[in-house]
Amino acid sequence: MLQRSELKIAIIGLGYVGLPLAVEFGKQVPVVGFDIHQKRIDELKSGQDHTLEVSPEELKQAHGLSYTADLEDLKKCSFFIVTVPTPIDQYKQPDLSPLIKASTSIGQVLKKGDIVVYESTVYPGATEEVCIPELERVSGLKFNQDFFAGYSPERINPGDKLHRVTNILKITSGSTPEAAEFIDQVYNLIIEAGTHKAASIKVAEAAKVIENTQRDVNIALINELALIFNKMGIDTEEVLKAAGTKWNFLPFRPGLVGGHCIGVDPYYLTHKAQAIGYNPEIILAGRRLNDGMGAYVVTQLVKGMLKKRIQVEGAKVLILGLSFKENCPDIRNTRIIDIINELKEYHINVDVHDPWVDAQEAQHEYGISLAGTLSAGAYDAVILAVAHEQFKAMGAEQIRALGKASHVLYDLKYVLAQSESDLRL
Repeated sequence: MLQRSELKIAIIGLGYVGLPLAVEFGKQVPVVGFDIHQKRIDELKSGQDHTLEVSPEELKQAHGLSYTADLEDLKKCSFFIVTVPTPIDQYKQPDLSPLIKASTSIGQVLKKGDIVVYESTVYPGATEEVCIPELERVSGLKFNQDFFAGYSPERINPGDKLHRVTNILKITSGSTPEAAEFIDQVYNLIIEAGTHKAASIKVAEAAKVIENTQRDVNIALINELALIFNKMGIDTEEVLKAAGTKWNFLPFRPGLVGGHCIGVDPYYLTHKAQAIGYNPEIILAGRRLNDGMGAYVVTQLVKGMLKKRIQVEGAKVLILGLSFKENCPDIRNTRIIDIINELKEYHINVDVHDPWVDAQEAQHEYGISLAGTLSAGAYDAVILAVAHEQFKAMGAEQIRALGKASHVLYDLKYVLAQSESDLRL
């Protein structure tokens, strides 16, 4: 097994998860940050991070960190951490291709005694059933004899400046007791909150995938309650405030469920469950309900417009916010796109404004041209879709000013008081 004096870490994938990890390890030991996108490498070498997860000052503090897109630079590394995306495809099935490609790359530089740790969210068993065989195939080495593996699920929360990689308790695991202990020690170099050593790699994988599945199901329940209360003419937020006075009531709120975790991870678990002959009912029911919220929002908006005798076809609607959550530029799996697509079904013209999102990325990912300067009195309806601090600062009066004399203001995120908007979830 490796000694700490021999430790040289490679981080594979420098996105929202990999970069903060690389920076923290780079303050302690030599680290090579690897990414297949040369543009990302050039950006980081210049001292900038477009994800805004790491500040220029923090990048400078990582004295042991270097960046590369050249696989050859990983040959001197002995401890590999994989932090590539694990999305779903158009059929809502796990897309493990980034994980397999990362394993193929590592296999080309893997040596005897090396350790490979995966952080990407997967279904239980994926590390040993998918990744390890690829490492063995490419490297020609034997698992748990020539090299070892582990799984330590990422718990990064994009845009969250309070819960950072160092102060979030970390789950670790290894393919042998010795590997598990060493991996745990490595993470303890940077994790101030401490670690929890899971009993096995499969246990660690399962723990990660149920974290977000639990949140997804809870949000689905609140979304269903919102549908019921809306039909009854009861304000959901007021109900939740009242119920929240009980000490053990969980403070979930209704809304769109997107992002790289909550809206994706449950499909990894349900995929594996179905593969072993079990059809999950509650999890998939929650997913269907949450995936349908965008269409529901548009139905409510159209009804609101018709009540005010606003012509729906050809109307102009402004959506404030595109990222999947507030105060964050991340647009991966944003469900705002569901609202946009549904509005277009009604032949409604849609403008999208988001001061946090990169215009080129929005165009590349979704074909959306973000609106820059907003004109007063231009819109038949305004949807306050993401609770960015800029939108909160505008307040009801400034947001209302963007609408025509007769318009509908739909507040999805409870940014405004009930009396200040026309519609809320």
